[in-house]
Amino acid sequence: MASSSTFSIILGILQATIFLISIARTVTVADPSPLASEAIATVESGWWCNYSNNASERCQWPGISCNTARSIIQIDISDAPNIEVGDRFGKLNFSSFPNLVLLDLSDRQLGGKIPHQIGNLSALKHLDLSHCGLSGELPPSLGNLTQLEYLDLSYNYNINGSIPPQLGNLVNLVSLNLSWTSLSGNIPPFLGLLANLRHLLLDRFQFDDGNNTIPQNLWNLRGLETLSLSRCGIVGPIPSALGQLLNLKYLRLGGNKINGSIPFEVGFLSNLTYLYLYNNKLVGSIPSALGQLLNLKSLFLSGNKMNGSIPSEVGFLSNLTYFYASNNRLVGLIPFSLYQLTNLENLSLDNNQLEGSIPQNIEKLMNIKVLSITNNSFTGHIPLALCRLTNLEYIGLGNNQISGSIPSCIGNLSNLYTLELDSNLLKGPIPEEIGRLFHLSNLNLSFNQLSGSVPILSATKLRIIDAGNNCNKISPDPFEGNSHLSPYMCPSPVTNKANSSTILYYINIFLPIAIFFTFSILGYFLFSRFKLKNNRVGVQPTKNGDLCSIWNYDGKIAYEDIVAATEDFDFRYCIGVGGYGSVYRAQLPCGKVVALKKLHRLEDENPAFDKSFRNEIKFLTEIRHRSIVKLHGFCLHRRSMFLIYEYMEKGSLFCNLRDEVEAVEMDWTKRVEIIKGIAHALSYLHYDCSPPIVHRDISSNNVLLNSSFEAFVADFGTAKMLDLESSNQTIIVGTCGYVAPELAYTLVVTEKCDVYIFGVVALETLMGKHPEELLSWLSSPTSLVNMRLIDVLDNRLPLPTSQLVAQNLVRIATLAFACLNPQPKSRPTMKKVCEEFLCGQTSLGVPLRMISLLQLVNCEMHIGGKTGTCNV
Repeated sequence: MASSSTFSIILGILQATIFLISIARTVTVADPSPLASEAIATVESGWWCNYSNNASERCQWPGISCNTARSIIQIDISDAPNIEVGDRFGKLNFSSFPNLVLLDLSDRQLGGKIPHQIGNLSALKHLDLSHCGLSGELPPSLGNLTQLEYLDLSYNYNINGSIPPQLGNLVNLVSLNLSWTSLSGNIPPFLGLLANLRHLLLDRFQFDDGNNTIPQNLWNLRGLETLSLSRCGIVGPIPSALGQLLNLKYLRLGGNKINGSIPFEVGFLSNLTYLYLYNNKLVGSIPSALGQLLNLKSLFLSGNKMNGSIPSEVGFLSNLTYFYASNNRLVGLIPFSLYQLTNLENLSLDNNQLEGSIPQNIEKLMNIKVLSITNNSFTGHIPLALCRLTNLEYIGLGNNQISGSIPSCIGNLSNLYTLELDSNLLKGPIPEEIGRLFHLSNLNLSFNQLSGSVPILSATKLRIIDAGNNCNKISPDPFEGNSHLSPYMCPSPVTNKANSSTILYYINIFLPIAIFFTFSILGYFLFSRFKLKNNRVGVQPTKNGDLCSIWNYDGKIAYEDIVAATEDFDFRYCIGVGGYGSVYRAQLPCGKVVALKKLHRLEDENPAFDKSFRNEIKFLTEIRHRSIVKLHGFCLHRRSMFLIYEYMEKGSLFCNLRDEVEAVEMDWTKRVEIIKGIAHALSYLHYDCSPPIVHRDISSNNVLLNSSFEAFVADFGTAKMLDLESSNQTIIVGTCGYVAPELAYTLVVTEKCDVYIFGVVALETLMGKHPEELLSWLSSPTSLVNMRLIDVLDNRLPLPTSQLVAQNLVRIATLAFACLNPQPKSRPTMKKVCEEFLCGQTSLGVPLRMISLLQLVNCEMHIGGKTGTCNV
């Protein structure tokens, strides 16, 4: 009995032990530790599948930060391009991250809706889902993020519906950015109760409170520093209650229908730094109370109906950098106090009724870059003091009553890219010094009373067209409407009829040549022995240190051979304008036809041009690619310097697109190949050169075509090798209309600058013209919803009948829009673009006529591989 009892006790203990172990295992499986749960969630999400499945290494994965307990506290993949989230966004088990305080997925194409489960991130303080291509309504579960301080859902154009009232629970919110979505409705009353709110951005939110006025509850946010309500359809006046927001630094109300006058209470906002009231229906005068805003840097009043004069109190705004008041009804003089604003960089007063003359003390605006006062009633002369403003990039004085002559000192403004003096009363000759303005891309001297001849213009960014008979003209003509001006005339055919003028012509031509050859013969005998001793194959150094070198040329070559081939660089041989000099067609003694890019006399004395010249030699001697123009040689001579290129029969892409005959011959198939050629050349520069090379100026003028319409990238005078260990800061270089937008404020050159320019040139090739207007529409992509791709394609060509060609056009347009993303890190690389061209084609699914531009911008018609450009 005892043994039986003992056995029963032991058996019971074993059963109890097994039961307890099973319970423990069940609990362990059902409720793993937070770290284990977090590890499982990161692996199962698939976000980091390209790195590792070993969850123990997750704190070393890109975009992840952990605390000392190895729990994830931050996920920031905005700068981790190799992490492909996409439709995996909703696969992350958000409830497994109890310590996550920051989630930044900005500029990643996630698509779809914001998952409801995101509300499980109870510790989250910072959520950035901007520029993610999200759609649908905002989930009410966002209201569960009670610790949230920063919420940015901006630039998700397809997020719609209203603001859920649950967001009223976010009492710790400091910054709320819901701008550039499709949200609409009433502004919830809770917004006025968020006492900690400092930044509120609701641009493009469509108010629906009965009369579309600014909601009164916003004036309760006394701590507000940023209030941005542009393009919201707001009507009615600006309420005087605005003056209660004493901490306000940034006020943006542009693009609405606000009427009435600017209330004087605006003057109470002593911390205001940026004031944007442009494109409204404001009336009345500019209030003198604005003079109290001593911290103001930007004042935008353009596009209203304001009248009266500019108050002298504006001169108190010593920090003012931008003053825009164009397209109003302002009258009177510009107050002298305005010329005391030494920090002013942009002054735009176009299309008003201002009068008076430009005073000499304008020279005090030492930092001014843009001076635009066109379409007013200004009189007097152009002051010489204007020439001392060496930072000027844009001068717009057209459509006034300015008289006198154009001062020659304008040639000192080396940064100038626009000079508009049209429709005035200017007299006298055009100063030759304008030829020094080699950055000039926009010149307009039309409809004045100018006389004399047109000087040689070395400005290389002006649009040059072939006028036939080897004669090149600038288009549009910047000199028309000057009846006493003698423009350049193309050489007339030689006839047997001679008169005194032709005799004088031949004397002027041949007498210098005779003198030149006389001295050449004497020089030959004097230095013949020296030349015999120092002559070398392919390279011709001289006593003066000159050097001519042509590779793969089986004879001797000298500077004189080049002179003879072009008849001393006669204009008849000039075929265009390159990056910093004229381009000539020349036939060498061996019979080979080449293109010579020669610096002008004014330019070859400039150290900057010498640097660009040597820069181009450096790059082109080191790179070899079938789509990059071939350098045959160069010449450094005491009289001039030039590069010797492979000759391109068709000239530039720019000229071919604007020539009606050539544009039609350049059919869709040829244009597709042109774009591919440019892409492959850039990919080579960025990825196959060490260090990488950024071209920086791939305008359509710098893409050359051979007789088969094959594309070759040219003009490396401004190219830059990327120093991967530096910031790559530089001055802005490039052709106006092609420069990447970030260069305006960062001055940092990266390969993404070339990517942006490629997008512009690709669209230009498809459209047959520069896509200037289309680029401006991209800031509001929803405006493209009613525009079809076929509406912008070059209408000189018939629509493609081949499905393959149509697919190629859609693919290129999609890639172009991706390359034009305002965020550099969101643009694809040129290597990725080239890979897209190699992807297999699939059916469009819908007719070409039905594809909208918005679909292309949103990558809805992408037809590449599984990991397309839209996910880069």
